[in-house]
Amino acid sequence: MTGLNVSSSLSEQTVERLQEQIPRVTDRDSLVVRCPFTDSELGTVPACQPADVTEAVSRARAAQSEWAGRPVAERAEILQSVGDEMLANDSELLDIVQLEGGKSRLDAHAELLDIVLTADYYARQGPDHIAPTRKNGAFPLVTTAVEHHDPVGVVGLIEPWNYPLTLAISDMLPALLAGNGAVLKPAEDTPFSALRAVELLVEAGVPEDLVQVVTGYGEPLGEPLISAVDYVTFTGSTGTGRTVASLAGEHLIDASLELGGKNAAIVLDDADIPTAVRGLVHGSYANAGQLCISFERIFVDETVYDEFCAQFVEAAEALELGASLDFGPDVGSLIGKHQLETVEAHVADARERGATVETGGRRRTDVGPLFYEPTVLTDLPGDATAACEETFGPVVSITPVADADEAVERANDTDYGLHASVWTGDTARGKTVARRIETGTACVNDAYLSMWASTDAPMGGVGDSGIGRRHGAEGLLKYTESQTVSTARDPLVPMPSVPNRLWAAGSTLTVRALRRLRGLSPLSER
Repeated sequence: MTGLNVSSSLSEQTVERLQEQIPRVTDRDSLVVRCPFTDSELGTVPACQPADVTEAVSRARAAQSEWAGRPVAERAEILQSVGDEMLANDSELLDIVQLEGGKSRLDAHAELLDIVLTADYYARQGPDHIAPTRKNGAFPLVTTAVEHHDPVGVVGLIEPWNYPLTLAISDMLPALLAGNGAVLKPAEDTPFSALRAVELLVEAGVPEDLVQVVTGYGEPLGEPLISAVDYVTFTGSTGTGRTVASLAGEHLIDASLELGGKNAAIVLDDADIPTAVRGLVHGSYANAGQLCISFERIFVDETVYDEFCAQFVEAAEALELGASLDFGPDVGSLIGKHQLETVEAHVADARERGATVETGGRRRTDVGPLFYEPTVLTDLPGDATAACEETFGPVVSITPVADADEAVERANDTDYGLHASVWTGDTARGKTVARRIETGTACVNDAYLSMWASTDAPMGGVGDSGIGRRHGAEGLLKYTESQTVSTARDPLVPMPSVPNRLWAAGSTLTVRALRRLRGLSPLSER
């Protein structure tokens, strides 16, 4: 295990520079940001007030009009430059993400690459997604219809602490390409990652006032932000997501919400066990389990359960915990005391209900104040907290099942529906099983990276895991309002010299003819 090996503070010059981006309208208290590696002060940011939100939205709205007027090709070029800036400043960004998020450097590195991939995708494909599109008119040769996509205006983004780069910037990029302004409210635990990334957006060519950042607590800032913007994107807990959705409804704006999950993986009887173990160990303990698409439940065919379980426990025990700004440690820290207490409570409840802790199950103060060992539970009762509620920590249960049918039934026994994974030697079989799992996304023979990195494919949840999608055309079009412009050679109304009855009969004949041309003949004639 790796001990403490970090400088748990940002320079005063860096903190002051980053704070300059935040609107200053009211007198605010300071919000202390702590380094999870040491639980010591990292720096401070203002605890903004509603008036600061109003100012931020006003600035973004003033800049948005000019930005929307630029050719989409020009906006796309700037997005491509965003990827360049992120890669050119990778070491500094990784340091900041680790210092305020407590994650391993490999996990921080994944965030950085996600921004680059997302920026490049929307720079390449985004202009086509929002280009004017000709649609079928009502009557061929007589009418036409064209769909246009306009920016909604100013987008509000309320983002969590677990992936402070990815969820703040990658969610924002398609909104910017569409011609919108943005106001970002990062989590109070991790504001510096967002502030530095927004600096880099400006260096890449994004207008200085177009993207605003308001730091502070969610409760005083959420309602003022939602009431002032034209669209809201939220990533976080299901409970808070319901509140955000309600406020969005009150103000008649649309929303995209990625919420909680209780993700399940299924290991079928023909799976390659070492491969499944390698993939699911990473899929369960990435970012110390503080990942919305990581796995907390693994259902294994009983014929390979013992083999899988033994190898999984061995691999979990081999993971290296550490507080280090290098690529050595595999697993970093939990974000704070609140998360550590949740993990400990879930494991204690599991023990009390008869579950077996195969490995882990304790905090590691010798590594750092907020570290918790990768933990494997077996014989976990279905009514245990860790079986039905999201732990959001390095805890996974492994359960034997009779066959694929039982595995699917157990996987679907939850109100959540975010992500799933199926492991098998037969990919066709895996796809069939994956289609039966009630989630927004699923992987076959991979944990989640092949899905997440597929930026052309939509990603999101069903049920209590949220509404809306990120990535792909859907992740861009949600930030637009569509307008249809139709034209007609002549008004589609009766001519003064034609009786209404004759007009109606002629219209019916025209529709019948169109149906036949389109292969929609009456059932009686088929």
